[in-house]
Amino acid sequence: MPSTRPQPAALLLAAADALRRAVARLRFRPPTAYVYNPLQYAWAAHEQYLRLVAPRGARVLFLGMNPGPWGMAQTGVPFGHVPTVRDWLGIDAAIAKPPHEHPLRPIQGLACPRSEVSGERLWGLFRERFGTPAAFFREHFVVNYCPLVFMESSGRNRTPDKLPRDERQALQVACDAHLEAVLAALRPAVAVGVGAFAEQCLQRVAAPSAARIVRIAHPSPASPVANRGWAPLAAAELAAAGVW
Repeated sequence: MPSTRPQPAALLLAAADALRRAVARLRFRPPTAYVYNPLQYAWAAHEQYLRLVAPRGARVLFLGMNPGPWGMAQTGVPFGHVPTVRDWLGIDAAIAKPPHEHPLRPIQGLACPRSEVSGERLWGLFRERFGTPAAFFREHFVVNYCPLVFMESSGRNRTPDKLPRDERQALQVACDAHLEAVLAALRPAVAVGVGAFAEQCLQRVAAPSAARIVRIAHPSPASPVANRGWAPLAAAELAAAGVW
């Protein structure tokens, strides 16, 4: 009999919808002053992105931490460097604004002139190696663990690991459930943590799955190692792990 299992895109959309509703119920205290949820105001773009997944899932899942203010916060796409999202991935959906916007961190969507360096490096590596999005998505997919952007009143970025314990634990419940659903939808053979935080999330959540967990260096410009040549470093790490 033909399989009645829903397609991975449908499963990813359902998981993302559950996540956006779950994190919308959370509350965060100072010094967190602004919280952006691109799964709300950039949902149409995120949906376009999720529909790029291959019908049979992904052999390799890359997991990031949370959106950057000039990446997924603007585009709705993990590590979403604007020119890559717009011109290579072909995402063209309208992007709205969060209800509470920091004046120094405006959401300009696909017209944002700022560059997300981490995203430029990550997607640049994929573009160089695979040439076309179709070739990349044939076996690969990228998601973030947490969908929220946290900022202090100054506009300074706050990562999820810097939140107070009670806030971090409440967020973890929602994000772990989403990651578990993503792993079930994609059935990857390998799950790659982009940085130590993402690797830890995979180690906590992916145990029941068959995915082998691998870590690569994070492409952040805050990392001296990444600034010395992230793309060849990451490619070598993936090759050494037998992923590529």
